[in-house]
Amino acid sequence: MDKLVITRFAPSPTGRLHLGHAYSAVKAHDFARAYGGRFLLRIEDIDQGRSREAFVVGIEEDLRWLGLAWDGEVVRQSQRLEIYAAALERLRMEGLVYPCFCTRAEIAASAAAPHGDEGPVYPGTCRALAPAKRAERIAHEPHCWRLDMAAAIRAATPFPLGGEGRGEGLWWHDAEAGIVRAAPERQGDIVLARKDAPVSYHLAVTVDDAAQGVTDVVRGVDLFEATHVHRLLQALLNLPTPAYHHHSLLLGSDGKRLAKRTGAKSLAALRDEGVDPVELLAGLRASSPPWKGGD
Repeated sequence: MDKLVITRFAPSPTGRLHLGHAYSAVKAHDFARAYGGRFLLRIEDIDQGRSREAFVVGIEEDLRWLGLAWDGEVVRQSQRLEIYAAALERLRMEGLVYPCFCTRAEIAASAAAPHGDEGPVYPGTCRALAPAKRAERIAHEPHCWRLDMAAAIRAATPFPLGGEGRGEGLWWHDAEAGIVRAAPERQGDIVLARKDAPVSYHLAVTVDDAAQGVTDVVRGVDLFEATHVHRLLQALLNLPTPAYHHHSLLLGSDGKRLAKRTGAKSLAALRDEGVDPVELLAGLRASSPPWKGGD
């Protein structure tokens, strides 16, 4: 491999790391090290309502305990808000985003709203508001900014990869799925800047991966569908497309994915119980999901 491989681990500091996080971190770390590359740590702390400094400290502590060293300084999204704002403004100037004043309850109550991987797909209620009405409501009402998906797809410059059976369109490559044709339309008019946060996950992660020179995104298969949206944003913002490696998820003893919201045991708790980090790391590296990660 001629390129300098750069991977990243990008957790949100809304809780302590658990085994599912550790598995993804190990995957990204080991991929970079196998090719003599760089492994970066990025803290995705744009949700200031839930992010805690103690969890940032805990993330670094947990990675060191596992024996995973990152390269360079830790990047924090909360320090990059002006960069995200500039990307959003670029899309706004091109007429690709619009303000949305709908509440979650209103969207959920819409009978016409199908469901995507992130919940009900927005029915486009605010898309057709007249400019004067938008300006009036912006001045007085909370609002988010949504991507006009249909307009964005039309505006995106196609980057065909060539090859038999592939026409024009946006494509990306996954280590397991192979060549994938981007289908962001399934997600509808996604939010790029929330009412309670200046930027969404989709926009921030796309901008950051490009800015940090990430060549290979190693993350869980639960984010596979999000990659369709990220590929579109890369085209709209003229950003490079990394290679993707979506790995399977670790499962708890109940057969469900390990997650904060399901009470997955944290690495800090395992450390307090006297678990040997060397053995734990070896077990994670030897695992072939689904892996029973405890309660």
